[in-house]
Amino acid sequence: MQRTASAVWRGSLKDGKGIISTQSGVLKDAQYSFSTRFESGIGTNPEELIAAAHAGCFTMALSAQLGNANLTPESLETTADVKFEKTDEGFTVTAIHLTTRAKVPGANASSFETAATNAKNGCPISRLFKGNTQITLDAKLV
Repeated sequence: MQRTASAVWRGSLKDGKGIISTQSGVLKDAQYSFSTRFESGIGTNPEELIAAAHAGCFTMALSAQLGNANLTPESLETTADVKFEKTDEGFTVTAIHLTTRAKVPGANASSFETAATNAKNGCPISRLFKGNTQITLDAKLV
């Protein structure tokens, strides 16, 4: 399996603009720029896309982990907050905090916590950042 995305940039870092597109077409010519990354301009940025990827990946992994415990979620809602800051090496993603709220009929706190921890540690995006970025989790049944 292989997934593809592309970026085109025109101009200098501060004054230029770019577009990002994905193979699936879900993102097609999505605008990004210095202001969308380092200020509050309209458009996307790589860190926002990482947050979306991590939230989606973790949530699917949590559904799988719950399924392994014979539990079917009614709903799983996850937010990923990506911390992007300047370090000695340059701008770096230094932390990702996952917050998930779940409605899972029949789940108890212990089985849910185990599933959530396994999902956090096992999803491909978490593994991508393992050892480089602190990943924390706040997972609760509602």
